[in-house]
Amino acid sequence: MKKFWDEKFETMPPSGMERAQLQHLQATLARVHEKIPFYRKAFDSRGLTPGDLRALPDLARFPFTIKTDLRDHYPLGLCTVPVRELSRIHASSGTTGKPITGPYTADDMHQWGECMARAMWAQGVRPDDVVQNAYGLGLFTGGLGFQLGFERIGCAVIPSGSGQTERQILLLEDLGATVLACTPTYALTIAERARQLDKDPTRFSLRVGLFGAEPWSTEMKKLIEERLGIVAHEHYGLTELMGPGVAYSCEAGRLHINEDHVYAEVIDAETLQPKPLGEKGELVLTSLQRQAMPMIRYRTRDITRLARVDCPCGRTAITMEKVTGRSDDMMIVGGVNVFPSQIESVLMEFEEIEPQYVIRLFKKGFLDAIRVETEAKAAVYAGGSGAVERLAAAVAGRLQQVIGIRAPVSILPAGSIPRSVGKAKRIIDEREAAQ
Repeated sequence: MKKFWDEKFETMPPSGMERAQLQHLQATLARVHEKIPFYRKAFDSRGLTPGDLRALPDLARFPFTIKTDLRDHYPLGLCTVPVRELSRIHASSGTTGKPITGPYTADDMHQWGECMARAMWAQGVRPDDVVQNAYGLGLFTGGLGFQLGFERIGCAVIPSGSGQTERQILLLEDLGATVLACTPTYALTIAERARQLDKDPTRFSLRVGLFGAEPWSTEMKKLIEERLGIVAHEHYGLTELMGPGVAYSCEAGRLHINEDHVYAEVIDAETLQPKPLGEKGELVLTSLQRQAMPMIRYRTRDITRLARVDCPCGRTAITMEKVTGRSDDMMIVGGVNVFPSQIESVLMEFEEIEPQYVIRLFKKGFLDAIRVETEAKAAVYAGGSGAVERLAAAVAGRLQQVIGIRAPVSILPAGSIPRSVGKAKRIIDEREAAQ
């Protein structure tokens, strides 16, 4: 059976890929300049025309797009085609304002399906797999984006959606799913509930897990693999670009970007200047082939770095480091930059700790402060209050070593922290409530 879903593009030499990217970029800039007043005005304000893009580095002269631009032009003000030419419209949750819409033409849907199938094939998904799709199936791009890829490959798909965890477990057992797709925190919720029901999830038929939609540490990946007895793979994407399908992990564990569909840059979040390959910064993405709503230099706020490597998997596409946090999720505590992923990594160092936690951000006088709440395994509670206090002190001490500030740690009774069926809410901001 073939190793690559689309060998031509997955193994294309960088020089050939760059030529293809330039052609797509020139066409995309011309399209948005002609069709979308927002971009035409933004280009004109800088004295730029699409013809000014003569080489890939020229893109750095063009303006950024940010999330508020999409909200300001809600619902379809950044769409290049009339509604009658659309095949589907997705949207974000809109928890911080108006939702972000994601319209697709029929061609966009085809491209999306190809990106997803390419990623899944690299992760070992094959036509004879039975897949349990436990992402939310609705406006959120995740569930139906994964559905596209599975159906393109030809898998038997169980569209279970998120939630109803006991039924998820029943279906996993009775229908023999070999692939599980959901958020990483929900995978842990499924594993935890199965054991509470005296079922061993490592004895299910599962062999592969496809996870995304939220940041997760390397330590959490290992924990998921241990608790479910699977190989865990990562998918990266966002509603603004297409949904999942922007990048995916290969058999070697590297995240490859579908760079014939998405052009990636990393910038300094302060100076907004591009950074060279290998340097960490904020990821900026530009659509290359999308028709309905191409994004030009979209600031993702995700922190990563890009690199070109000789990957053992044979794919030549540029790689991105696992996202370590978001510039807008970063907390500044006592003058120190702190990311939730740093705290998660520390917690996962302790075998006594369950993979459940929240970070409470509050005011201590005039300064911001944090405290961490997590749960311990049953054996710790069996040791009495002294054992719980010693564990809390040990975790707090390790956190101080890693993040450089003192953060109190509370060990809560088992089940105190709400379990996730979708994206986990890790940060609880109590500052406004205290004012």
